[in-house]
Amino acid sequence: MDESDTLRASCARNLSQFAPRDRTPYAAVERWRATAIEGDMYGAGGAVQAVEEKVARLLGKPAAVFMPTGTMAQQIAVRVHADRRDARTVAFHPSGHLECHEERAFEHLHRLRGCPVGAEDRLVELADLEAIDEPIAALVLELPQRMIGAQLPDWPDLVAQTGWARERGAAVHLDGARLWEAQPFYGRPHAEIADLFDTVYVSFYKGLAGIGGCVLAGPGDVIDEARLWRTRHGGLMFSMWPYAVDAMHGLDVEMPAMAGRLGQARVLAADLALAPGIGIQPDPPQTPIFNVLVDRSPLALDIARDRLAVEEDVWLYDRRWATSAPDRTRIEIGLGRQIADFADGEIVRLVCRLRELADTG
Repeated sequence: MDESDTLRASCARNLSQFAPRDRTPYAAVERWRATAIEGDMYGAGGAVQAVEEKVARLLGKPAAVFMPTGTMAQQIAVRVHADRRDARTVAFHPSGHLECHEERAFEHLHRLRGCPVGAEDRLVELADLEAIDEPIAALVLELPQRMIGAQLPDWPDLVAQTGWARERGAAVHLDGARLWEAQPFYGRPHAEIADLFDTVYVSFYKGLAGIGGCVLAGPGDVIDEARLWRTRHGGLMFSMWPYAVDAMHGLDVEMPAMAGRLGQARVLAADLALAPGIGIQPDPPQTPIFNVLVDRSPLALDIARDRLAVEEDVWLYDRRWATSAPDRTRIEIGLGRQIADFADGEIVRLVCRLRELADTG
């Protein structure tokens, strides 16, 4: 670990969504201890089957398969869709996970071609799709589009985009790693959102605070084929119940809290927006995840964050990105259980203090 990693680990409090108390090994063991666990064998039966069935019902899909990583699940989904169509091209947002975080595995492992659609700093629009001049096997949409502040298209746009793909014989796959956070924005059941898509991937370690794992849901024949590809990818572990038990806890405990967290995010964002040199993206937030724009350079903010960690024993952010303005930086805030560690008004004070420290270097 570098110096910042060591400092992050030492802080008593952490605003990062990925470091609440519930993610410690001890917390996971306590959840297992409080649960009547039925083990699986190579993913069959027990807690794994129970999670697959629960998610399939929740999303209104005929079948679902548990997988150890979303990277595996999404590669498999687009491969299966491509094999069933006379095309090898997959369309997705330029900042999508397949393009930016999977080392182009769809290309190297499956000989698929990526087609980034639209501009990196905004959502995909129907006009972007209509400009595609080649057949595509699948359209991948991410809800929410995390890299631009967890933004979401409005419902008519989403219906139009998925309809565009289906009219052209392409499959529509949902990168729903954060579907749990997106659902309150639409105010519709998870199954109604999922119905727009042929296959849906959902994660258990992000907003649901699990130790890992995900589910790919869709038609029975597609999921049967996905199970074969899971084995080919080396994803069929002898025992997967620890991930599944944590997933069930997240579905039962964390998922129902998402609407309340969206409300908290909007209140916090409104308070932050009143501070000098601070902006919000999107404004108001559309999920419990949003970006805070701070009028300071990325390097100056990182130095100030580390200094604040020493002075106040608190870690403010993990992820930040440069903007087109050299002295403006986007930092990500995601509200989970860790928000309870902060008093009313404290986060605004800390962000303002961060900006002040960035002035002094």
